[in-house]
Amino acid sequence: MLSSNSHTYMQTYKQTGLEVMLSTQISTLKNRILFLPLLLLWGCSDNSVGEAEQHSWPQFRGDAAMTGYTSVNLPKNPTLLWSYKSGARTSSSPVVYNQTAYWCDKRGKVYGVDIAGKLAFTCDFQTAVEATPAIYDSVLYAGRIDGFMSAISLATGDTIWNFETMGQISAAPAIGDIEGRQAVIFGSYDSYLYCVDRQSGKLIRRFESGYYLNGAVALWEGYFVFGGCDAWLRIISSEAGAPSDSLKLDTYIPASPAIEGGCCYIADHSGNVYEVAIEKGKIIRSRKIAEATSESATFVSVPAVSKKTLFVLSDDRHLYAISREDGSIRWKYLQKGASGESSPVVCRDKIIICSKSGVVSMLSAASGELLWEYDTGETITASPAVIAGAFFILTAKGTLLCFGEKGGA
Repeated sequence: MLSSNSHTYMQTYKQTGLEVMLSTQISTLKNRILFLPLLLLWGCSDNSVGEAEQHSWPQFRGDAAMTGYTSVNLPKNPTLLWSYKSGARTSSSPVVYNQTAYWCDKRGKVYGVDIAGKLAFTCDFQTAVEATPAIYDSVLYAGRIDGFMSAISLATGDTIWNFETMGQISAAPAIGDIEGRQAVIFGSYDSYLYCVDRQSGKLIRRFESGYYLNGAVALWEGYFVFGGCDAWLRIISSEAGAPSDSLKLDTYIPASPAIEGGCCYIADHSGNVYEVAIEKGKIIRSRKIAEATSESATFVSVPAVSKKTLFVLSDDRHLYAISREDGSIRWKYLQKGASGESSPVVCRDKIIICSKSGVVSMLSAASGELLWEYDTGETITASPAVIAGAFFILTAKGTLLCFGEKGGA
């Protein structure tokens, strides 16, 4: 249980529809203690992390559950193989498909740079894009500030379809099934979660929330899990096409969840991180596993999850490695600069983090020991993308850097 100095009462409400909005006053005392270990021991079962090496990073955080975990081994002594300067600012993270890295810039242009550092693909939406794209079956899906979700053929550069919402789209889409149909799943600032047929771009179903949807949706065992700016964490059954359960957190949720072994990890705007156990679409337990250091902080970084450890970047500039079993802090590492919006990535026994000031660090996942670092000299808000033989870092100025072993990628 949490200390009496920072106890938060969370109540789970069963809803028959997302239209039911319940308001609960949550009392939180101000004297917060940084990442206080929980004394009440209860763990989440940890039943699957793929062992096969990943050769692509086709979506935000690498997989549908947004774990930020890959079984790929990082090089022992990474070297900057090349860099590509687009010259346009971006909020997107890179994704990788067929050894080509793709991203969108704030002017609406899509870039594809191959493993040799050569420009291999471009298209232009001619409107601002801040979201990270997703790629499936040679089609790139990207949400736009003007409210459209677009599907672009990577083979021809042609637009396959556009789907219009009534608000900006700021997060990466997910690809999954609903009611037996393959869908592009994403939220909009018009307060709806959309499920759009992947091939035709026609609406399959939409779900209402209480406010903007800023984060991406995590998919896990037939359920969609997402947070909203109304502070609710929601679960949708893909088979039934209906809400399954929900939980109200302390404050609004601009970030995306990460799910592993039946446990969902998600941060609210202040930087509190929650662990929510899900079984058959129902929330069976919840706890605050980490606490914000400041009530005025903002937090959009997504946790990374391995079998035994949760890795969380804090607004106090530290990366924390937290035991998933008992909530204890295994180690912490002080970044060279503010943590910012970038999210950590775990690569077997190592972890990559980026500070907002532009420093890329590689640490031991077991001990937090610094193994390697590189100063890009530019602001970084994007999360790394990792494939076998290389990893990619995208700066806010639109510079893509590829790291690997000499003679490798």
